[in-house]
Amino acid sequence: MNWIDIGAVADIPLRGARIAKTPVGCIALFRTGLDEVFAASDSCPHKGGPLSEGIVHGQKVTCPLHNWVFDLNTGEAQGADDGKIDTYPICIKEGRILIDADSIRNRSAA
Repeated sequence: MNWIDIGAVADIPLRGARIAKTPVGCIALFRTGLDEVFAASDSCPHKGGPLSEGIVHGQKVTCPLHNWVFDLNTGEAQGADDGKIDTYPICIKEGRILIDADSIRNRSAA
């Protein structure tokens, strides 16, 4: 994997989110624990709601518009018929968030 530094874990509030702008659009970075961060699409597939403004709980995020719940590990919607968000591999080294640049390049902007 080709890792690129996209920010510090400390810049994301606990049980909160921040946005990283990329060639495939905005990616939301969700902090669910002290050193646990997930990267996923910021747009809900239902109505385009900004997931970074949703409620982070456990390893999930709830869309602020219509309460769809997404698993941040898989991107799968829970309780929705046909919903999934893109997720991106990340790792944390010395308090910095690194995202796999190849996974970003291999996806096209919506």
